[in-house]
Amino acid sequence: VRLVESGGGLVQPGGSLRLSCVVSGRTSSTYALAWFRQAPGKEREFLSAISCSTGRTWYGDSVKGRFMISRDNTDNALYLHMNNLKPEDTAHYYCAADSVRGNSWPLSAHALSYDYWGQGTLVTVSS
Repeated sequence: VRLVESGGGLVQPGGSLRLSCVVSGRTSSTYALAWFRQAPGKEREFLSAISCSTGRTWYGDSVKGRFMISRDNTDNALYLHMNNLKPEDTAHYYCAADSVRGNSWPLSAHALSYDYWGQGTLVTVSS
């Protein structure tokens, strides 16, 4: 399974950005998918997860109400829509796949639960 993120860049505070992650692999549509981020000097932080076919979603407290996760299994794509961005959202953003949980609930917020990771895309929020 291979994951490739895109869409990062420089955005002003209060702005919006959409991250994309293309997921390739024969059974990737059966995996739960998630977004994490990691800022310099900080631990990797869970942002959101989505089940493989039921579309159930889960959000971390720091992004609830501002970020929205979605997936398109036809295009093998995962998205993170980010609104009202703040300087503290500056980080490398990673998509990840969990081959175990699929449609299980609850999904995991722990990075160790995810088998596959992308290389990350940098988001910088600054004026």
